[in-house]
Amino acid sequence: MPKRINRCIELLEDGQPIYYTGTRDLTYQNGKAMAKTWADYITVDMEHGALDMPGLSQFMKGLVDGGPTNSGHRTPTVIMSMPTDGTDEQVVRANAWMFKQGLARGVHGILLCHTETPGAARAFVEACRYPFNTIGVGDALGDGRRGGGGQASAAEIWGIPVPEYLKKADSWPLNPAGELMLGLKIENKRALETCEASTRVPGISFAEWGPGDMGMSLGHPDAHDPPYPEAMQAARARVFAACRDAGLFFLNAVTAQDIVSMIDEGVMVAACGRGGEAAAAAGRAHTRRTMPV
Repeated sequence: MPKRINRCIELLEDGQPIYYTGTRDLTYQNGKAMAKTWADYITVDMEHGALDMPGLSQFMKGLVDGGPTNSGHRTPTVIMSMPTDGTDEQVVRANAWMFKQGLARGVHGILLCHTETPGAARAFVEACRYPFNTIGVGDALGDGRRGGGGQASAAEIWGIPVPEYLKKADSWPLNPAGELMLGLKIENKRALETCEASTRVPGISFAEWGPGDMGMSLGHPDAHDPPYPEAMQAARARVFAACRDAGLFFLNAVTAQDIVSMIDEGVMVAACGRGGEAAAAAGRAHTRRTMPV
């Protein structure tokens, strides 16, 4: 039986890397089809895809009806990226409704794009937490700002009573019992200059360096894939070091050819593009993973 609602947290706690695929097709039918995905989690792209909350509701219901996963989890983990940027605290506060809407539909995590300041990261974490969750509140974090009203719909997707959802809907690993994963995209030169402070904000689980946008920011219009120019290599190294120092899991794109070296380097969140299933299979074999796919 699963130990966790969030399959990815369960794997990371066991020292296992996690692998994801993505979708913008937010339909009930696609959710039902992806319920048995080879991936550990599904990233829902609302950064560039439509901000479609009714569609997200249908997609999540499809995952439930198509499940459980082969590992026994009710659904795969779902982490969504939002169209708002983490430009600063004020921008995040003004757009916090997006996070609340997504969480009310039962997602298991959110990724904040273009996180340029630690104030933006703090406002993000606070927006996703209920005010009665006080772990970490003090000098580093203010009170949570997520309000009541969306917990019943989220609890239904998670398959647990509302009181249990309220206990578990907190950021992990700040709250060891939490089931939500909050991530940062450090993906432009402004974000790079503050990445050490942003990654130290309590309540963040993972971060990435976003090579496509980072490359554009550094003057390279189409350098999403390696080999990277020297400035991009330096940016990746700096974000990776910041994650390591802050105890965050680092996200990076992988292939079947480089997955073993990526894992050995310390990559724990693997973005699997084309041929992703083969990359995940090779990675799971390398780490001798036992959880069913």
